[in-house]
Amino acid sequence: MALSQLEYTPTSQNQRVNNFHVPGDDQPVLFTTNNQPDSGEAKEIVRAAYRQIFNEQQMLASNRLTVLESQLNCGQITVRDFIRGLLVSPVFRERNYDPNSNYRFARMCLQRVLGREAYNDREVLALSITLATRGLNGFVDDLLNSDEYLANFGEDTVPYQRNRILPQHGSGDVTFAHMPRYGADYRDKLKDLGYDFQRTGSPSLAARWDWQKPPYPQGVQILGKVIALGGGTFFGLIAIATILSWFGLLHI
Repeated sequence: MALSQLEYTPTSQNQRVNNFHVPGDDQPVLFTTNNQPDSGEAKEIVRAAYRQIFNEQQMLASNRLTVLESQLNCGQITVRDFIRGLLVSPVFRERNYDPNSNYRFARMCLQRVLGREAYNDREVLALSITLATRGLNGFVDDLLNSDEYLANFGEDTVPYQRNRILPQHGSGDVTFAHMPRYGADYRDKLKDLGYDFQRTGSPSLAARWDWQKPPYPQGVQILGKVIALGGGTFFGLIAIATILSWFGLLHI
């Protein structure tokens, strides 16, 4: 039986009030199909959708969903349908849903789909419960069918970070694209595997070469003996042949 959604109180974040500031460099660029875009503009809309949902580090040729792109360019689906296709795609599930907890994934989707930060921990908890009971597809449908999404982006506009201006601050907030893709729990698992993020971002040299420290594995010991014996025999034969050639007993 599906649980009823947990109630939470929205806070007064900037995206919930009308803007009174003069637009500047941090004003988001709108990508929409309302104006019947040409082929060049259509490519930019597709690219903006990938950048919003997958983020820059996942914009790879192997992650492209060419069938969805074709349907969007031909007008068979709307931008909202295209966003849904990206969110429920196997590659998004593998790279974003599977490595994260429900709490981290819910917060990530608020940023990428609704274009805002979570109101509070209770909202994250409520969405994580929805994710656990309805699954990824039902969770995505709830976000895309919500009044908040339809009021801000509708059917034809790519989601974006709706407001980066902070009260009493001279500069905007960090974009959601700069937020880490993985939560702290998954990062800790990678550290346990030997990844050193502070130095290289890859398995540390200490973890990589642990097999060279004694006591050596039996397989390494046998391989070392074979190499030593074979190398000694080879160089010994070369020395004997060289000496024999000096006395004319062997021609090399």
